[in-house]
Amino acid sequence: MNASLPAADTLRAALAAALDGLPPRQAAQAVERLIANYRGATPTDAPVLRDRSDVAAYAAYRMPATFEAVSSALYALADAAPDWAPATHTDVGGGTGAASWAVAETWEGAARTTVLDWAEPALAIGRELARGVFDADWRRERIGGALKLADTDLVTVSYVLNELTEADRTALVTEAARAAQAVVIVEPGTPDGYERIIEARTRLVEAGFTVAAPCPHSGACPIVPGTDWCHFAARVSRSSLHRKVKGGSLPYEDEKFAYVAASRFPVTPVAARITRRPQIRKGQVLLDLCGPDGLGRDTVTKRHGPLYKQARDAEWGDPWPPAGGRDED
Repeated sequence: MNASLPAADTLRAALAAALDGLPPRQAAQAVERLIANYRGATPTDAPVLRDRSDVAAYAAYRMPATFEAVSSALYALADAAPDWAPATHTDVGGGTGAASWAVAETWEGAARTTVLDWAEPALAIGRELARGVFDADWRRERIGGALKLADTDLVTVSYVLNELTEADRTALVTEAARAAQAVVIVEPGTPDGYERIIEARTRLVEAGFTVAAPCPHSGACPIVPGTDWCHFAARVSRSSLHRKVKGGSLPYEDEKFAYVAASRFPVTPVAARITRRPQIRKGQVLLDLCGPDGLGRDTVTKRHGPLYKQARDAEWGDPWPPAGGRDED
């Protein structure tokens, strides 16, 4: 997957400024409460983020991971449509704006962004964090089946569908498809998150969209329901502040996520995508792939020449073969 650009460092610096003055213990306690709430059933008309302290803690806890996951999905869309860039962007349920930061990074701040969320404290800190970084309009809106979107080039919906009823999820994806030229939806990399992504993917295809990523085609997912799930991982660097808030000691973490990126304009999906961490053995690399013909495994050995080194360097979620194609046996 694509490595983070300096926007990630800018975001971490902005988060540190937002948390200035908030005792780490208070932030950590807020994070624990937020985790408990988000793992339960949260009514969409009762914001979990109650005040600035909650939002600052949430931002430090979740924004870096959300940013990396959404960035991975957006880069995959950009790779499939290298000549396209959004002039307008709507971030549905964007909260403090992690997805909007990712859009600003991917297309170098070209898009005029509108962030919609029900939690006013989240919008306020999001506005503060983004000041001087990218152009955005922060609006309080109830995220659900009644939401109406202005026409836009790109809609992002990240880590939102889990908070909605099935009917509201259906309505939201349908409305995003009506309003946008491209839609990117990101959910946690769990079996349930994957199921929500597949539901959204199906609805987008039925609405006339072409899947740009991660799939190499717009046909049915080849995974037999209940046997496995498609997801990926983004490496997230932890700042010292991030480690304090989350109570972790490692300098990084892996954010597991599932996603779909689809568009109404022509795209060139990858030939195949690596769906598991490559297995490096003596003299060979085993790659689990999803391609136009379904799931399969490719074994790359030293006799494949330069392709063998590329296989050793390949990562989970990368396209395969890499740019330049496969050497002949």
